[in-house]
Amino acid sequence: MWRSLFFCVLCLMAPAGFSQLVGAKGEKGDYGSPGMPGQQGSPGLPGRTGVQGYKGDRGFPGVPGIPGPSGTCPQDDIESSCPNVNTLKRAFAMLQLAMNYDFVRRVGQKYFVSYRERGSFSRAVEFCSQKELELALPQNKAENNILTQFFGDVYKMAWIAVNNKKAEGNFGFDMKKRPLTFTKWGEGQPDESIQDTGCTMLSENGVWRVTDECFRNGYIICQI
Repeated sequence: MWRSLFFCVLCLMAPAGFSQLVGAKGEKGDYGSPGMPGQQGSPGLPGRTGVQGYKGDRGFPGVPGIPGPSGTCPQDDIESSCPNVNTLKRAFAMLQLAMNYDFVRRVGQKYFVSYRERGSFSRAVEFCSQKELELALPQNKAENNILTQFFGDVYKMAWIAVNNKKAEGNFGFDMKKRPLTFTKWGEGQPDESIQDTGCTMLSENGVWRVTDECFRNGYIICQI
């Protein structure tokens, strides 16, 4: 009995390479659960400044304002040539009103305004009067040319404030019976065949013509 027990102990103490065979590799185990997020790293260095973009196009110029008074007027100078404050206030108010129109043009100290509406001569006079304005009347070549910018692709005629009563000066006066200081009559104008009432229009080439068809639709342009 003791001999057998001794023999078994020797068997257990024998080298594994001589007494046991290596087993087959086991299957890969499942992935473990994700670990906790690590701490946030330090901020990186700032990036390089990008290349400056191109300069944008220049915007359209605004409508020039009314020139202010030059210098201080003496209070005791009744005959002073300084501008009247009330006049300037009214002019500024009218300029604000002008900005509500669809078309505004300035020539010197005068503004031409329009909604691009058309109507008869009497309608044009009435419309401007209701707005506390006057029907347009060019008083120099620059003003005459600027009015033609109102014309569209089809309609190329506008009413101007020349007196429409031949008996009151043969179309040589404005609507307030003041002598005209500038005219741009076309060939054969004013039309001598018009006996009584005729209305003056500005045509597309900038010349003035008188017509007895005052009911025609012409552009309504007022002036400040």
